[in-house]
Amino acid sequence: MGPIPLLLLLSFVVSGVESEEDYTWHLRKVPQVLNKRTVTLSSPEFKAEAKPALNGTCGIECQSRLPLASVSDLENFLSYETVYENGTRTSTEVYFRDFDVQAVHAVMKDSHSRGKRQVYGMDSRFSISDKQFVTNYPFSTTVKVSTGCTGILISPKHVLTAAHCVHDGTDYIKGAKKLRVGILKLRSKRGGRKRKGSKRNKRAAEVKPSFQWTRVKRTQLPKGWFRGVTDDVAVDYDYAVLELKRPHKKKFMELGISPTVKKLPGSRIHFSGFDNDRPGQLVYRFCRVSDESSDLMYQYCDAQPGSSGSGIYIRLKEPEKKKWKRKIIGIFSGHQWVDVNGMQQDYNVAVRITPLKYAQICFWIHGNSADCQYG
Repeated sequence: MGPIPLLLLLSFVVSGVESEEDYTWHLRKVPQVLNKRTVTLSSPEFKAEAKPALNGTCGIECQSRLPLASVSDLENFLSYETVYENGTRTSTEVYFRDFDVQAVHAVMKDSHSRGKRQVYGMDSRFSISDKQFVTNYPFSTTVKVSTGCTGILISPKHVLTAAHCVHDGTDYIKGAKKLRVGILKLRSKRGGRKRKGSKRNKRAAEVKPSFQWTRVKRTQLPKGWFRGVTDDVAVDYDYAVLELKRPHKKKFMELGISPTVKKLPGSRIHFSGFDNDRPGQLVYRFCRVSDESSDLMYQYCDAQPGSSGSGIYIRLKEPEKKKWKRKIIGIFSGHQWVDVNGMQQDYNVAVRITPLKYAQICFWIHGNSADCQYG
């Protein structure tokens, strides 16, 4: 589906897509993810090749056969690595406070609901063609990562994206050495001068969206993504946070803890990205979530390479208010080949923001746990 008129798109985004039932954001106390020990590592080699899809990753059926993770396992998976702009690297071990691992396992058991395999059908993506609309909230929160992925603004200095956009599970990809983030802004461009004596010396200015690129100061991603920590790259941990060298002035989107599918308006999610098959266009889509685990959402949103790392968001009512508020509840990992009962099958997969992941990402943003007690 190509470019569509602004008013028609607004009818999808504001009224036609999201149910008016009483869905509300409920703040909940989150566990604390605290730094235990940080050590300096050798500089990464940046030799990995970027890949649009991950083969042989462990999906929902595969995960159901694995032993339940202990607190020690989860602390290992959520320990993280930081790469700085100058190429230096550190590894940080973490520990938890106020964390109930049994509650996590209960959520996993209650949330699982295998749905029938669906056909993707016709392309249901919408290209955002209006130049003012594409640079206004919520679409303005979508950014382009120089490695060919998408990201979303989560603070004046931070971008959330997929881990595989910067790391293949073994090493950082080549393009991550000089990582940049592009934010769409409206810019005026004038044509060449007319001949002498003309009434107008310059052609009228043309206003069009273009990227303003900013260098990344540091990159942080969980060790659960690394081969060797897990048996293979784990889609559950396919997320990373990029800290920008210079803060932006755009409105960002807040993080939220992912509710179960039953608590999503219409069971739908939304996200925008820079799909490779539509160069220069921001592409928006929405779809129903078909299945979920404690860490993943399986869905059939139409997407192409380039949209990986997009922020998955929903809109719920604010407590005791009539206003609706959008929050990011996941990261689009992309088209994945996953192990389903011993066979490889393709799905589009998103990583859910769990209470632990919320606490970790919030800590990366603020540098302390005091600002990350509720989500």
